[in-house]
Amino acid sequence: GPANNFWRSVCDSLWKMPGDEEMPVLRKITPEEVEALTFEPVDSQAREQALAIINEVKDNGEEALLKCAWRFGEIPQNSRKLIITRDELKTAFESLPVDQRGVLERTAARIRAFAEAQRSSIKETEVAIDGGRAGQAVVPVDRAGCYAPGGRYPLPSSVLMTACTARVAGVPNVVVASPRPTDVTQAAAYVAGADCLLAVGGAHAVAAMAHGIGVPACDIIVGPGNKWVTAAKSIVNGICGIDMLAGPSEVLVIADGSADPEVVASDLLAQAEHDVEARPILVTAEASVVDNVNTALSRQLATLPTRDTAIPAVRSGFAVVTPSMEAAIAVTNKIGPEHLEVQTKNSQEVSDACKSFGGLFIGKWAAEVLGDYGAGPNHVLPTSCTAKYTGGLSVHTFLRIRTWMRIDDQEAAQQQIEDAVVLARLEGLEGHARAAEQRLCSTKKQNVLEKQV
Repeated sequence: GPANNFWRSVCDSLWKMPGDEEMPVLRKITPEEVEALTFEPVDSQAREQALAIINEVKDNGEEALLKCAWRFGEIPQNSRKLIITRDELKTAFESLPVDQRGVLERTAARIRAFAEAQRSSIKETEVAIDGGRAGQAVVPVDRAGCYAPGGRYPLPSSVLMTACTARVAGVPNVVVASPRPTDVTQAAAYVAGADCLLAVGGAHAVAAMAHGIGVPACDIIVGPGNKWVTAAKSIVNGICGIDMLAGPSEVLVIADGSADPEVVASDLLAQAEHDVEARPILVTAEASVVDNVNTALSRQLATLPTRDTAIPAVRSGFAVVTPSMEAAIAVTNKIGPEHLEVQTKNSQEVSDACKSFGGLFIGKWAAEVLGDYGAGPNHVLPTSCTAKYTGGLSVHTFLRIRTWMRIDDQEAAQQQIEDAVVLARLEGLEGHARAAEQRLCSTKKQNVLEKQV
């Protein structure tokens, strides 16, 4: 009766062990509900807060930067040391066990190898034009600021991904910024070739690198971060360049009945543990896949040491059941996830049909975490649907394409000069037309000038 049920619930609660509480699972939504979702890359409240910090640092310089660092506990209250020098980074590297140094060096080598292949894919080019030559020069920016998160977890892998890539691109000056850098983070900055490390984070680190506070002003700021870092990058974009708006992590797994639910669940949780605002997503044409993955996810989550972070992320994630694999691909292209895993029977075919993603991981063995830790392609990737118009960090991010032209033969260039005159007047720009006419051959030029008198 009711009394027995009451005492049973009391006994159950008394005997429940830590970790036995019910774990959340991915909520199910329809493809139509996906259409209604909004993925804003910049949080409006975070932008307002970031703007206030940026203005404070810009207006009051290093003193404001120090106050932010003290306020956020990044350096001791009595310290004014914001910069870790190259020599100090080397000392941190040498203090690590040999096996850890080896991991950093091997990972850096894999990142460099892929970046070098990217660099070789774009070259300086020169072609003939009427009367001369035109071409493009490929030139790196002079100074790059590489941000690496250091909040819940130190991310030396992000230091390697950003700074190694900048160096391969040929950037002569590379600054890393990361709050409360561990010895491993400092060692990664050394291995990656950074000149120094700015030991602060958040919007104030972005402000410092953009406006030259504590470090020389950077031409471009790259790297992932939380919503305040992302908002800050969106604000300084224009004063300097940025790579992309790379906010809290996302992973989307397309799976069918051939996928191993335990593997899919572990990959979803690998991203969920990054941040309470991370978003794990499952898309499938088979409802049973969702049930099986959720069962595995709940069981794995219960014993995950980082579950306090992962639980809120799982609650913000979702699973979409579609009527077909074609519909699953359409949903995926709508979302444009940061990380896309395809775990299906025909994984290559499905992958080829996907058009919007930051990084693609094809088949069961291509774990997204291998991309995180330096298989080769960069792990700094676009989030919040921005993969629809941009790609991940690469050597190209640090390169400028500068075009040029030269006219050596005035006579051979006459037709394009005459065409320029006509087009200028069609646009109503008489000054343009007259500037072009100055390049006409002497006889033609004399006739034109006489008409203008």
